[in-house]
Amino acid sequence: MTNSSIDETERRKSFRIDMEKELVDIVWTDSNGNQRQKKIACLDFSRGGLRLDCDQAIDANTAVTVVFKQAAAKSQTLDGKVLRCIQQDSGWFEIALVLVDRD
Repeated sequence: MTNSSIDETERRKSFRIDMEKELVDIVWTDSNGNQRQKKIACLDFSRGGLRLDCDQAIDANTAVTVVFKQAAAKSQTLDGKVLRCIQQDSGWFEIALVLVDRD
């Protein structure tokens, strides 16, 4: 087994926190170079990433900044990259983000 497959297996087994659709703010740059910002529901959070529910698609490999409780003085900001974006039967999109280190 390679290191990457071991890491993936460990991520899949890691504890996930059900976020109960807590609203978070996301910021990304779309394929036209426009910066976009949206308030969306976070479905769950784990050591390696987040799962989000959004009314629009975001392309795979897009860099996304997620801000928890943006209005609060002690808001938390995380950087991620879209791993996959899957349209649901409802028409909304389930977006999986993998967390990345800030440069």
